[in-house]
Amino acid sequence: MRAFLFLFLLFPFIELAVLIQVGGAIGVLPTLLLVIGSAVLGGVLLRVAGVATAWRARERLSRGELPEQEMLEGLLIAVGGGLLLLPGFISDIFGIFCLIPFTRRLLVNRVRLRAAEQAMRQRAFFDDQAARSGSVRPNAAQPNVLEGEYERRE
Repeated sequence: MRAFLFLFLLFPFIELAVLIQVGGAIGVLPTLLLVIGSAVLGGVLLRVAGVATAWRARERLSRGELPEQEMLEGLLIAVGGGLLLLPGFISDIFGIFCLIPFTRRLLVNRVRLRAAEQAMRQRAFFDDQAARSGSVRPNAAQPNVLEGEYERRE
């Protein structure tokens, strides 16, 4: 967590250093045009990819399925478009990775696997706590049975 915070605070300085290096290598005007062009490209890609993902999600909803893949892809598209809108080349590279369909699917699958592992850990912790306390889960294999007698009157 500390490493992430450190990189988050260091990121603007790294972006600025890269902008200065690129500006020194190719000039100020081409660097500004690249930054502005990437922002425009990010806006266009965000709109096109976002609409396509929304249509796929709507299609899955109409079939009665949950569009979890499309929701995560839509989130990555939004993050990628936002990164492309930021000035800087490092954020542009990460934004492009979020917008390319192949890498986006890889990232979504990795996030889904991570979430499934986290859910398994939480479930194992809950089962362990329930076993220690002696309580039985409501979803256990034992059916809920109410014992009683009845009499039919006609």
